[in-house]
Amino acid sequence: MSSATHSTTAPTGFYEIAAADPGRPAIIDPDGSTITCGDLLARVNRVSRALRSHGLSAGDSVAVAVHNGHEYLELMLATGQVGMFLVPVNWRLTPAEMLYIIKDSGARVVVADVEQARTLPEESLPEHRFVIGGQADGWRPYPELGEGEPSDAPPDRRFGGTMGYTSGTTGNPKGVRSLLYPDSEPEPVISALYGGLAARYEVTLDKGVHLVCSPIYHAAPTGHAYAFLQLGHTVVIQGKFDAEGVLEAIERHRVTSVHMVPTHFNRMLRLPEEVRARYDLSSLEAVIHAGAPCPVPIKQRMLDWLGPVVWEYLASTEGGVSLVSPREWLRKPGTVGRPTPNTIVKILGEDGEEVPTGTAGTIYFGIPGREALFEYNNDPAKTAASRRGGLATVGDYGYFDEDGYVFLLDRRTDLIISGGVNIYPAEIEQALITHPAVADVAVIGVPDPDWGQNVLAVVQPAEDAVPGDELAAALRAHCAERLASFKIPRRFEFRADFPRTETGKLQRRKLRDHYAGEGEKP
Repeated sequence: MSSATHSTTAPTGFYEIAAADPGRPAIIDPDGSTITCGDLLARVNRVSRALRSHGLSAGDSVAVAVHNGHEYLELMLATGQVGMFLVPVNWRLTPAEMLYIIKDSGARVVVADVEQARTLPEESLPEHRFVIGGQADGWRPYPELGEGEPSDAPPDRRFGGTMGYTSGTTGNPKGVRSLLYPDSEPEPVISALYGGLAARYEVTLDKGVHLVCSPIYHAAPTGHAYAFLQLGHTVVIQGKFDAEGVLEAIERHRVTSVHMVPTHFNRMLRLPEEVRARYDLSSLEAVIHAGAPCPVPIKQRMLDWLGPVVWEYLASTEGGVSLVSPREWLRKPGTVGRPTPNTIVKILGEDGEEVPTGTAGTIYFGIPGREALFEYNNDPAKTAASRRGGLATVGDYGYFDEDGYVFLLDRRTDLIISGGVNIYPAEIEQALITHPAVADVAVIGVPDPDWGQNVLAVVQPAEDAVPGDELAAALRAHCAERLASFKIPRRFEFRADFPRTETGKLQRRKLRDHYAGEGEKP
C-alpha cells in the first residue's frame, strides 16, 4: 500500500501526489497524448514489481536506450522506489559503444527503442530485454514488463538513483555511482533533494508545467524533468529541439519552466524578430541553463527578451557546484553563481592548496560531513584521482571574486597554454560571438613547435557572411579591440557546422584532433 494512504500531511513527491490526485496530468508525450498521475503510478508500481520478479534487487542496474517519451521517466520512477540504478544509454552511440555501457554497468535488464534493439547482438545482452516501438528478435514488447503484476506500491521501498556515464576526454566513459542516501525510503530523500526546488528557482509550487526539449537520456534535462515531476508539475516532452517549436509549446501548454543549453539560446535568438514576437511566453517563470559557458552577450539578449527568468547553474553528473539568479547575474555578468546551500566549493592550485581570491584554479566541491559523494563504476583509480581532502572535481577551471561568486573559465582539458601563459577559450569565444558575421565559434589550442600551442578559432559564418581572408582580418581586428594580444587567434578556419553532442555541448576533442592532423574530419 502506498505510503500516501497513511499520510496526514501534504503529499511528498510523485508517488504520494499521484495517489492523492490520480487525475492530475503527469506527462504529455511528443505525440500529444496525456498520461495521468494515477495511470503512471499504476504502471510504475507494476514495473517495480516486475524488476524484482526478474531477480533484480537494490543496487542492481537497468540500462535504458530509448527516444524521448514517457517510458524513460516511467523507468526512473520504477527503479527509483526499489533501490536500483537506472543507466541512461545514448541511443545515438554505435552498437559497440552501447554494449560497453550495458556490460560495464552490470545491467540485468535492458529497455531499448526498436531502432537500437535490432542492432544489438542478443548473445552480448542480459536475459531480460524489452523493446519499444516495434518488434525485434529476442526482445519482448515493453508493455509486457509488469504485465499481470499488482498495481499497488511494492513492499520494502528504497530510494534508487541514476548511474550516468560521463563522456570524458579520452578512453571509455565511466559510470557515476552516487554514494548518498543508501538504504533510505524514497519520500525523505525526495523531500531533501527536491523539496526546495520551487523556492530555488522561484516558480509555482503546485501544478506548474515543465518542458523537455533536449535528449531525455542526458542528465541535466532529465534530472530537472524528474525533479519537477516530483513536485507534481506536468512534464511536456518534445521529440527533439526545434527553436520555433519550443516557443509554440510554451504558449500552448503555458509552460512555467524549461531546461536549455546556450546552443538553444543561440538558435532561438536567430529566429526572425516577427517569429519570436508571435508567441505568448508570459507563463515562463524559470528558463534554466547549464552545459557550457554561456557568452555574456547571448545571455543578456535572453534576459532582454524574456525578462528576469533566466537561471544558471554549474554542475555535472558527479554533483552540483553553484547557482545564480537572473538579478544576481545582471550585477555580476558572466558568473555561474555562489555555492548552492549545503555545498562546499574551493578553488585549488596544482599543489592542492586554496588559491587567493581572483586567482584561477581547479574547482572542487563536496558536502559538509561527507567524505565521498560518488564513485566511478569499476574504476577506483579515476575515483581517487578526482578527490582531494574530501572534495571532488571534474576538472572545471575558474575563480572566486571578492563577493564569493564563481566564474567559470573552462574545463582544465580545454585550457590553452601558449608560451607558458594560460589562455581560456571561452573568453575568446565570447568576444567573437558578438561579431555579426559569426553564427557560432569554437576556440581550441593546436600544437606549435615554438609556443607549445597556438590559438585557433573555428568559425561558422552567418548566412550572409563570406568566409575567407577578408573575414578573418575583420575578426582579428574585432578581437584586438576586446582582448590582449596574446589571446587573439593566430589562425581562423571556417566551417558550416560543429561536432556537438545532442544536448549542444561542443566536442572540442574532435576539433583538436582534426586541426592537429590527428583525426578524421569531425
